[in-house]
Amino acid sequence: MAGRPKIFDEQEAVAKATEVFRDKGYDTASADELLCAMGIGKGSFYLAFKGGKRELYIRSITQFSEYFYQKFSESIAISEDKVQFIRQFFLNLAEASDCDKKRGCYLGNALVQLSEKDHEIKKITALLLKKLQALFTEIIRSAQENGQITSTEDPEIIGWHLSNLWNGIHVTRRMESSPEILKSIIKMNLKILS
Repeated sequence: MAGRPKIFDEQEAVAKATEVFRDKGYDTASADELLCAMGIGKGSFYLAFKGGKRELYIRSITQFSEYFYQKFSESIAISEDKVQFIRQFFLNLAEASDCDKKRGCYLGNALVQLSEKDHEIKKITALLLKKLQALFTEIIRSAQENGQITSTEDPEIIGWHLSNLWNGIHVTRRMESSPEILKSIIKMNLKILS
């Protein structure tokens, strides 16, 4: 006899759990809070997520990562000025009052909180950063070739610099919430795009 059929949308349930993980963090998000947010019972939960909370968290990071990268790359693709898009993306990080999907800080937080404790989580977040770095590199290389920026630094290193900035700002935001200070830090780092 087959198990009971699923009566909930897993992708939607994972998205709801992501909100709990974003607000509470992995360690402090309780099973009851997650189940309540997802709108499912324990039986359905363990049927869908046999690895429990850890599997749910990994699915959450994976789904969020894929969504973030897809939206980010689509937005860059339709942007008339890709370098300016990147500048504005980083400057917007300074103004964010909280973590949201467009800024990707859920992933930045996952990288800081759990990547050293959990190899699989580290692998997922590292993969996103490498994809971002490759996208940044491609844009910088093109901007150098068409004279949009004058920097002669290796585009790959600039791509890594921007990935590092993305990581760093998420860490710094935990200590400093002043948009003016954050914006000054970001502007200093973005001088490489001149």
